[in-house]
Amino acid sequence: MSLALFGALVAQAHDPSVPRAARVGLPSVCSAHPLVLEAALARAGRTGRPVLIEATCNQVNQEGGYTGMTPADFRDMVWRIADQAGCPRGLVLLGGDHLGPNPWKSLPPDEAMRRADAMIAAYAEAGFVKLHLDASMGCGGEPAALADDVVAGRARALAARAEAVAPGQAVYVIGTEVPVPGGVSGASDHLDHVVPTTPDAALRTLAVHEAAFRPTLGDDVWSRVIALVVQPGVEFDAEDVAVYRRDPAQPLAATLAAMPGRVFEAHSTDYQPESALRALVEDGFALLKVGPGLTFALREALYALDAVRAVLCPGSESLRETMEQVMTGAPGHWTGHYAGSPVRQAMLRHYGYSDRIRYYWPSAAAEAAVGRLFADLEEGGLPDALLRQFLPAVSARVRAGAVARTPRAIVLAAIDQVLKEYARACVPAGPRRA
Repeated sequence: MSLALFGALVAQAHDPSVPRAARVGLPSVCSAHPLVLEAALARAGRTGRPVLIEATCNQVNQEGGYTGMTPADFRDMVWRIADQAGCPRGLVLLGGDHLGPNPWKSLPPDEAMRRADAMIAAYAEAGFVKLHLDASMGCGGEPAALADDVVAGRARALAARAEAVAPGQAVYVIGTEVPVPGGVSGASDHLDHVVPTTPDAALRTLAVHEAAFRPTLGDDVWSRVIALVVQPGVEFDAEDVAVYRRDPAQPLAATLAAMPGRVFEAHSTDYQPESALRALVEDGFALLKVGPGLTFALREALYALDAVRAVLCPGSESLRETMEQVMTGAPGHWTGHYAGSPVRQAMLRHYGYSDRIRYYWPSAAAEAAVGRLFADLEEGGLPDALLRQFLPAVSARVRAGAVARTPRAIVLAAIDQVLKEYARACVPAGPRRA
């Protein structure tokens, strides 16, 4: 199914009989949080539409990444949640994002690429069908930005390794967005510099990779390079969002006509209005990545439920205070991302768009605190008046019986509201939108 689905996605972008307004896209769910995955998989099970779920190089790799999971572990977790959520495994597409030397870029290039080679082999062996080849970063002793031919040569080596492990299994994505993995830093960067990739840069990326791939890997592998990661002019930092503007992106969008068999992949589309997401799809950015925006919705719902508990159980523990202790006790994931006074940094740790808090939910203290929150609310109930006060977007669905009156169901519904916006944006307007 995977090759046919991606092939159809690309074909309609280049079919002159398909107007832009009829173009279809595919959201990419980039998260390892079980509740986010459950919401995405449950939606796929309800709608019967495929769901693309991606892991990143730092998050999941052969050494465990920051989640402690290998690609096979991540796959098994997704399968388990899919089975529990009623989603047929045949609807699930697994992808790997920024697969390259980034986790080991402090090492000498040969060692960093050796580990990247082992990583992509692990992804291919685990059955991942969409692989983003990203060797754009300099490694130990190299400049931060590498020459295009070096980047393409390293991407070719990674593709060759994936093909040796699982011939013909995967489609490939090349290129990288600006900035590199991890997003802009609220400490030093601003969004007024975010401009679309130039047509020349996009065309040069494709040409250099074709020159590297086709002679050694052949036409079949090159035909499965289906997308380029480019910057359409969307980004977010701790406090602001650069919303997609169509006019500046039109020169880039027009280059697709010279790229048969390819579409664009847009990263950092989190927090875009639904109208902007739809415009991206119509302009050829058919693959839309979202991650922090989903865990942001998770955190919003958890903190709202914590506020409900504070009313029902005065003097009870505070989930926010627990998370503050967890984050300040291990500041590595947010230090350098949030600038300003201690009060401002504390605000951004919890509420910033960068959502660095997402790295802390898997901790034992955080998982225990969320478990106690759910248990307290299941015991004490969730009155309509408090749901309307703290969760107005979900409360009407609870009252109507569309969402169960449980904290877990409410959190899943909050995440699903974001997923629903992406689902609607990725299909043309009309009765098929759901």
